[in-house]
Amino acid sequence: PALGPQDALVPVSQNALFGMGNPLLDISAVVDKDFLDKYGLKPNDQILAEEKHKALFDEIVKKSKVEYHAGGSTQNSVKIAQWMIQEPHKVATFFGCIGTDHFGEILKQKAAEAHVDAHYYEQSQEPTGTCAACITGDNRSLVANLAAANCYNKEKHLDVDCNWSLVEKARVYYIAGFFLTVSPESILKVAKHASDSNKIFGLNLSAPFISQFFKEPLMKVMPYVDIVFGNETEAATFAKEQGFETEDIAEIARRVQSLPKVNKNRQRIVVFTQGREDTVATVGDKVKIFPVLDIDQNDIVDTNGAGDAFVGGFLSELVQEKPLEECIRAGHYAANVIIRRVGCTFPEKPDFH
Repeated sequence: PALGPQDALVPVSQNALFGMGNPLLDISAVVDKDFLDKYGLKPNDQILAEEKHKALFDEIVKKSKVEYHAGGSTQNSVKIAQWMIQEPHKVATFFGCIGTDHFGEILKQKAAEAHVDAHYYEQSQEPTGTCAACITGDNRSLVANLAAANCYNKEKHLDVDCNWSLVEKARVYYIAGFFLTVSPESILKVAKHASDSNKIFGLNLSAPFISQFFKEPLMKVMPYVDIVFGNETEAATFAKEQGFETEDIAEIARRVQSLPKVNKNRQRIVVFTQGREDTVATVGDKVKIFPVLDIDQNDIVDTNGAGDAFVGGFLSELVQEKPLEECIRAGHYAANVIIRRVGCTFPEKPDFH
């Protein structure tokens, strides 16, 4: 259906969506089994880089069809949100730390191509963070090296007036839980600002290890969180760590919703995706299920980035003040597009109505 005249009057403003996280450059190339064996990699895996993988990064960039995609969970999500919105450009702002190097330049270029307003903290102590995606057939082995991403500095970047003014311009905030390992104090500052200003702050549980080993910073920010995202595994781990004594995902969503909250003007929303199973979300005092879009197993190329894409689609509608049901529908659409492609990449324009 065509947009009504009232829709034309309220375009979403620039910098309305703010994201902060670990900017990583995904370096993907098709490799052979010898390459995997040489570096002791399994065909389908996700690991953190060790000393023995140093040469892997030098070698993979020399492959004939190497592709560079800007990655990192939060950056993926804000990029997808921007893609869904299309116009105006720079609705999405992104902060994170990179190195003063070639890979950092590529990240800047890729963010610009995606029309995201990226303001990186640049330092020369550590190189730009990377994630090597070694592809063999339908498999990909991921090797992540955080490096510079781990050097984000609140005082030297977030607190600087010209940067903080961009934070203040936003009305929706999103940070993946992964960033809790880097700068919990930055997350708290942004979350408190959102809460004090009655704006919306979203956080992703991101991975089981966040709920397990970064419980303290996670629970310190939780009272300021308006929307909690996660998948079924992360939800179960969080419930276990918090002593909920239930494995029922709807009950976990309820319990997470009722955790202490500072801004009482907004009831917390909890959204748990479950891969091909229904998405579970709190709607007011109820928990509802939302079926995902059907997809033929043969059309799934790469489920990596599906969670990031779901959040991106969700945020694109949220920032336009659409109802929860629409946000979830957009999340399902974006995830459905992304899993048909390698990496967190997307076609030129979305086809979402």
